[in-house]
Amino acid sequence: MRSGSVASPSGGGDPADLEEWLRGIEVLASASEGVDTQQVPEALCRACVRLLPVTGASVSISGGPIARAIWCATGRVAARLAEAQYTLGEGPCQAALGTAGPVLAADLAEEPDSRRWPVFAHEAVGLGVRAVFSLPLGTDEAAIGTLDMYRDRPGGLSASQLGIALRARDAITLALMNLLPEHGSERVPEDEGASWMRASQAEHSEVYQAMGIVMVQLRADPAEALDRMRARAFVQGRTVTEVARDVVARRSGFRPE
Repeated sequence: MRSGSVASPSGGGDPADLEEWLRGIEVLASASEGVDTQQVPEALCRACVRLLPVTGASVSISGGPIARAIWCATGRVAARLAEAQYTLGEGPCQAALGTAGPVLAADLAEEPDSRRWPVFAHEAVGLGVRAVFSLPLGTDEAAIGTLDMYRDRPGGLSASQLGIALRARDAITLALMNLLPEHGSERVPEDEGASWMRASQAEHSEVYQAMGIVMVQLRADPAEALDRMRARAFVQGRTVTEVARDVVARRSGFRPE
């Protein structure tokens, strides 16, 4: 895990910031204490909403540029926001995965944030989201997902608030890596770790099946097939998963342009 990624804001800072940071660390520790490892990410998401000036939070797992699954979300808007980024193929969480660093957007309705991801920003504001903060989960070598937080009004995070969020990110990373067989030090028991992986794979299995069908229909590669599905989902105001279900069920198809 990223060592030394969270530092105390005490060095020459406002004593109130230090007090806020220390209280945040205490609350995060209490939130995850005695909680089953598989439930730690959700418990920490809810703790972030209580501690920070954010309206909701979610954790998404990434298996590459075309594989994402929502692990948990504190509400419908948080889940929809994560799904929108998967559907559109752009947004703060995608950027955080690409850079392996925090991506903070304090106002999606105003420049420069509105210009960074114009389509996503339009969709997010339509959901009542004005600010988004995405933190990559994983190690310095590889990101395995993101912690995404949003607020329904513009505004950023202070240094102490960002420190709290980063500490939550590190704790979520540790919990997830203990659950993932390829990262954990021991084999994960079937009833503790593998079930979520099957659920995550099932959630997007239709997307993979649909991609194969669309590749044949368009004689295209996987990236182009997914782009076409995303474009249709956007135009119809739906998700990629919903479009994929129609393709798999043969209710709709694609033709070469």
